[in-house]
Amino acid sequence: MSGNLASKKIILCITGSIAAYKAASLTRLLIKAQAEVRVIMTPSACAFISPLTLSTLSKHDVHTEVSDGNSWNNHVELGLWADAMIIAPCTATTLGKMANGIADTMLVATYLSAKCPVFIAPAMDLDMWIHPSTKANLTKLESYGNGIIPVGNGELASGLTGEGRMAEPEDIVTYLSKKLAANQDLAGKTVIVTAGPTHEALDPVRFIGNRSSGKMGIAIAEECANRGAKVQLILGPSNLNSNHANVTTFNVTSAEDMYQSAIAKFDNCDIAVMAAAVADYTPQTVSDIKIKKKDGDLSIPLKRTKDIAAYLGSIKKNQILIGFALETNDEIFNANRKLQKKNLDFIVLNSLNDKGAGFQHDTNKIRIIKSESDIKVYPLKNKTDVAIDIVDEIAAFQKKK
Repeated sequence: MSGNLASKKIILCITGSIAAYKAASLTRLLIKAQAEVRVIMTPSACAFISPLTLSTLSKHDVHTEVSDGNSWNNHVELGLWADAMIIAPCTATTLGKMANGIADTMLVATYLSAKCPVFIAPAMDLDMWIHPSTKANLTKLESYGNGIIPVGNGELASGLTGEGRMAEPEDIVTYLSKKLAANQDLAGKTVIVTAGPTHEALDPVRFIGNRSSGKMGIAIAEECANRGAKVQLILGPSNLNSNHANVTTFNVTSAEDMYQSAIAKFDNCDIAVMAAAVADYTPQTVSDIKIKKKDGDLSIPLKRTKDIAAYLGSIKKNQILIGFALETNDEIFNANRKLQKKNLDFIVLNSLNDKGAGFQHDTNKIRIIKSESDIKVYPLKNKTDVAIDIVDEIAAFQKKK
């Protein structure tokens, strides 16, 4: 598998973690795989492993500062040179700096200039790994399109046992090789993905909405883009976004906005993935001023919104149309009914009864249903890996058409 790295230009970045000692083995493995390696170290990393060691192994000077006092190291040029950038080990400090654009090191300055795929191998103690700020930074970095290499579970430098160990160099090379060898089975295709919630206004202040974050739809959009597709992401109100070069985002607010955007793009697309959590109902009228609190109850008449997937299913020609179903009961029955009624090619089902699935999670557990007798069941996975499973099915379906 490491043969996929031959002639690849790789920036290896090392931060101040005890796991920095593994960087020597990682550099050797990358060189053995015939990759061309340039090394960047943070100043604190130099306390754990010598720049001379990595310079000798990589056969190139190691960069530790944007300026060494005599010359300026061109982080922009280095970022443009690379086919891939990998940060291994990546401390919680550097995670935070990358997530928030704090370019006070050569490493982060190069990261902000990089046009290549970026892969991060975190390394930290258990308490730091599970802290909400670390999770928030990882989520943000994933939303930027960066790959997060899973941490290991075992004895840590503190003496604790648990998650937080940097992945082993052999595993990192395998991961990187697979990612860089990702096929381009959607090259030349135009894909529409809807994602996130919709907000149905009651007045200038309030709205009807749901808890969708848009994570799943964004992950699907970026996986399609990774495989060569030109992706149009129609995104409802969300704190997340995609910075992938092959993803164009169209921000919308209401179900009607999303409907209009989807039908405007559908004729010219090859594949449409309806991953958004679109409101089924919207207020019949919207107040121009804030609705004031009064004695007694408040009744607000609602009307049905337009069913985007159903309408696209009624007009589709050669397009592949994928739907989603989030259910709480009679899951298979309800999903099959949507599959037939909306003329979908397949439907992705998840259930709120499955722990770790649904809204506001980094994970999901799905079933892909093509008919009553053709149901694939998948285990709980990170949403980026779930997106790979879904796009695998799309690509396989496309080949059969």
